[in-house]
Amino acid sequence: MDMIKTIEKKIIFLQILLFIVVAVLLLFIYFHPISFAQNSKEKLKKDKEKIENDIAYTNQLLAETKKTTLISLNQLIILNNKIGEREELIDAISGEIEGLDNSINSKKELIDKLSLDLQDIKTEYARLIYQSFRSGNSYDRIVFLFSADDFNQAYFRMKYLQQYSEYRKKQAAMIISTQELMSENLTNLAETKSGKIKLLHNKEKEKENLTQEKNEKNNSIKKLKLKEKELTARLKEKEKASKKLKKAVENIIAIEVSKAPEKAKKSGTTITKTNINLTSEELVLSNTFEKSKGMLPWPLEKGIITGRFGEHPHPVLQNIKVKNNGIDISTNSGANARCVYSGKVTGIVNIPGSNKAIIIRHGDYLTVYSNLSAVFVKSGEKVSAKQNIGTIFTNADETKTELHFEIWYGKTILNPSDWLGKK
Repeated sequence: MDMIKTIEKKIIFLQILLFIVVAVLLLFIYFHPISFAQNSKEKLKKDKEKIENDIAYTNQLLAETKKTTLISLNQLIILNNKIGEREELIDAISGEIEGLDNSINSKKELIDKLSLDLQDIKTEYARLIYQSFRSGNSYDRIVFLFSADDFNQAYFRMKYLQQYSEYRKKQAAMIISTQELMSENLTNLAETKSGKIKLLHNKEKEKENLTQEKNEKNNSIKKLKLKEKELTARLKEKEKASKKLKKAVENIIAIEVSKAPEKAKKSGTTITKTNINLTSEELVLSNTFEKSKGMLPWPLEKGIITGRFGEHPHPVLQNIKVKNNGIDISTNSGANARCVYSGKVTGIVNIPGSNKAIIIRHGDYLTVYSNLSAVFVKSGEKVSAKQNIGTIFTNADETKTELHFEIWYGKTILNPSDWLGKK
């Protein structure tokens, strides 16, 4: 009976130990920072790829501006964009390196834990084998079975010996699987370290590119400063065009507001808080447009923002600030402007210095597409999201193709960057 109790205690103890080891391994494998880091790693990789694609496209636009030997303000602005994207890329690479460092540390921690667990299992297994040999050979086990007082006791003794044998097999299998898991993690660790070395090399390369681009920017600024009078004259022309466009939009809003009360009486339509008369269909459109904030498609298929909303220092002229009522998006020559949301063309105007502009109403909201050389729609026409509405004008002197885009809520000018979705 002492032997039965000894075996029973051993089996229970080792089963508990095995359960703990398996549980710990599962926790480490499935809930360890390595697993949590996978999503973050994938996001960093996608962000890096996006920035690399943005840089490639910016290089393409920059190459177009360099077709002329004359340095232009647009060239400098695109170069500034490229520098910003390069800095983002370096930050993304740094984030990826940091993620790899965390992964390396986590893998080391897991390997250390596996090593300790493996040692514990091996120690207990050796003790179990030693105890087995001390307990006797196969002849002793037969004697142990047949020396039972009755059949039930013999049956239980046989079950204990079977469990004992099965557990020895499980322990041996556990040792093998733990060793394999350790080997796999050591291989992964080596690969992760190799990946980190490559990223560090890429980071240094991008830093060199950034230094070259900053030098190019400084040289461009020096050359453009020699054209201060020309830049000042162009800035004044642009400001005049901006004021004329603003006035054109305000006139259209004023007409809509003046007609609102009369239209409301005749058709039973609703006058909203922006004082614009809306049908029930237009009111729904206005509400859905508002809910699309941050998700609107871009007003062209491909491009980069080269003029941001609001007031900013001029990139060359000292103590001069530039005010932008929308955003400017540079693109390839021959590109089309497209509507960002379904609506109705409420105005097409010619703006000296800013070419043609289309104003589309979406209930209480207006979108403005300016600097077009050709228009594909008519006033009063209904348009849909992503529909091409005109060709963006290309300035041959600067080889610049740039769309000016604005969003209005009643008489309030909004920042389009807050409304457009990610590219």
